[in-house]
This record gives sequence, C-alpha cells and structure tokens, in this order.
Amino acid sequence: MPELSLASAFLAGLLGGVHCAGMCGGLVTAFSLGLPAGRRTVAFQLACNAGRIATYVALGALAGAVGAGTLLFEHAVPAQKILFGASNLMLLGLGLHLAGLFSRFAAVERIGEGLWRHVQPLLTRVLPIRSVGRALAAGMLWGFLPCGLVYSAVALALASASVWQGALTMAAFGAGTLPNLLAMGLLTGRLKPFLQDRRVRTLAGVVVAAFGGWGLAKLLS
Repeated sequence: MPELSLASAFLAGLLGGVHCAGMCGGLVTAFSLGLPAGRRTVAFQLACNAGRIATYVALGALAGAVGAGTLLFEHAVPAQKILFGASNLMLLGLGLHLAGLFSRFAAVERIGEGLWRHVQPLLTRVLPIRSVGRALAAGMLWGFLPCGLVYSAVALALASASVWQGALTMAAFGAGTLPNLLAMGLLTGRLKPFLQDRRVRTLAGVVVAAFGGWGLAKLLS
C-alpha cells in the first residue's frame, strides 16, 4: 500500500503544522532572528529546511532497511502487515493527540531525548547562521529534534520494508512540513498563534486520525 503511505506521510506533515508550531517554533524563530537581513534570507531558510528534510530522508532509508530485514521472518509472521498496522496506530494516536484527546502520546517524543542531548551542542556550534553551508548543517541537525510527528512518519517508512520506499515516504513527509515551517521562518513566528488555535488543532488532528483509521481499515479488509 505504498500510495496510501505516501499520502498519509504527506498529510501528516502538512496537518502536523499545528504540532510543529509548538515543537519547532522556538527553534525556527531563533534561526530566523539570527539570519542576516536582506535578499539571502529566503535562501538561508530554504537551506535550513533542505537540511532538515535530508535528515528525514536518511532516517527513512534506514527505517526502510530495518523493515526489509523483517521480511526474513515473513514465513512465520506477516511482518509487513504488522508494521503497517503499527504505523497507522501511530498516526491514529498522533491525530488524537493533536486534537487534544490523547495526551499520553506526548511520551513518544521522549524516545529521542538521549540522542538530542548529543546533537544540541553541535547545533550551537553552527549558530549564528552566516552562510548557506551553515544553514544546511543547522537544518540537518534540526532533523534530529525529538518529535512524535517525525516518529509517526518513520513508522510508515519502517512499514514500507524498502530502503527507497522508506526514503520516499520521509521525503513526502518533509514536503508536507515545508509550507508551515518555511512560512513560520519567513514570518518570524507570526503564524504560530493561528496554528495553535484550538479549532485548527482539532480539525487537523481529526483528519490525521482519520487517515490512520483508514489505513487500519484497509489492512483489515
């Protein structure tokens, strides 16, 4: 079901902007305020986001490779179906969390805190951003920020059981996150109040949860 996974990943990224506003809003603002003023600001913002998406694609390829390894056990258990079901349960949980109906999903974001403690000092070394190269490096490190939204997309990449499909899934997710995070960077946080509006969060959460539920229904049909 690769097309469904790609669509789910893209929409999770796009509608998850309400989550990005809280998780990445401070980081995006810090990047933006530290950028030199002028025409190159857009180039720096694009480089930051390109670096972030590159990290997502690498994580997707790695997850896809791990998923492919599970196919060795396909004769004993339907491994890919189990992974696909688990990834859609993650989407369902994420959607309910965005809608304010499942606060325990926030615990998922603590999974990567240990890795982030090692990455964060590296990020401070490339700040403030004074070149496109530094912007790209900062974005690549930003991609490791602990985030349940990212983990949900990685779960879809894992379920793909393919290096290329996993990378493509995370590329679709990254493309979905781009409009919100790029706009937040260029508008220096002015989009954040809209994205954190309760009605916007609820609507986005319901749609993401619906995609997770649809995936589970496809699996059971």
